[in-house]
Amino acid sequence: MSVIEQAAKRLEDLKKATVGLNRHGTARDSEAVGPQFSVLEPASSAANAVAAHDRAHSVATQSVAIDLSRLADLGLVSPRDPKSTVSEEFRVIKRPLIRNAAGKTPSPIEYGNLIMITSALPGEGKTSSAVSLAMSIAMELDKTVLLVDADVARPSVLGTLGIEEKKGLLDVLVDGSIDLSEVLLRTNVEKLVLLPSGTPHPQATELLASETMTALVREMAGRYRDRIIVFDSPPLLLTNEATALAAHMGQIVVVVEAEKTEHETLKQALSLIEAC
Repeated sequence: MSVIEQAAKRLEDLKKATVGLNRHGTARDSEAVGPQFSVLEPASSAANAVAAHDRAHSVATQSVAIDLSRLADLGLVSPRDPKSTVSEEFRVIKRPLIRNAAGKTPSPIEYGNLIMITSALPGEGKTSSAVSLAMSIAMELDKTVLLVDADVARPSVLGTLGIEEKKGLLDVLVDGSIDLSEVLLRTNVEKLVLLPSGTPHPQATELLASETMTALVREMAGRYRDRIIVFDSPPLLLTNEATALAAHMGQIVVVVEAEKTEHETLKQALSLIEAC
């Protein structure tokens, strides 16, 4: 039996074992949307592949389908076109972020797996960059990704992915009876989970700066060691929500529109997060 055949058999055995446990009520049913794209791994790491898939989806109770062909048409990273120019560019962009998240640096970054994507002004490409970064990281063999739409004033992550808006982050912060698992969305991208921004609220800034938000973010950061959480943030110079969110982050990526954003505008934006 070849290595590939051994891996396939091992994966099938593991899936059957999981189903058996669920039927007897000894384990919570966490069956997820089947992966649209997969890589056959050597038999020795087949169990790790199944475990990563379960961790990516186990706490999400709703499922949504992303139109992956549409992403490619929009010029974003898509598993349908892993060799595209934009996919290669984000491979370069993600590598130092992943190293920081894993603590593989001389000076480890606290909460390095919390990555905020922002810009000085609207329209500079931060949301498309957040989506592409999350998609690119989800294509890693040993990482899972939670993409959070934290631009609570102008949410656009779900719209970019072709998904209607749903309850999300703000609903969890406002209503303590709502569990995070109730608003997470598992997707047809094997290692990608979404957290919508949720129902608009007049005190969104205060909610993002609250102790409840701090506790929620710390919970998300520590629940799974292999999960990277990408936050699509509001623009720094547009609202106060971005600076409130930045205080929770381990890494911040600032997107700048080439040949348009002025130097002084960028400096002003960076000064707001300098203390972070």
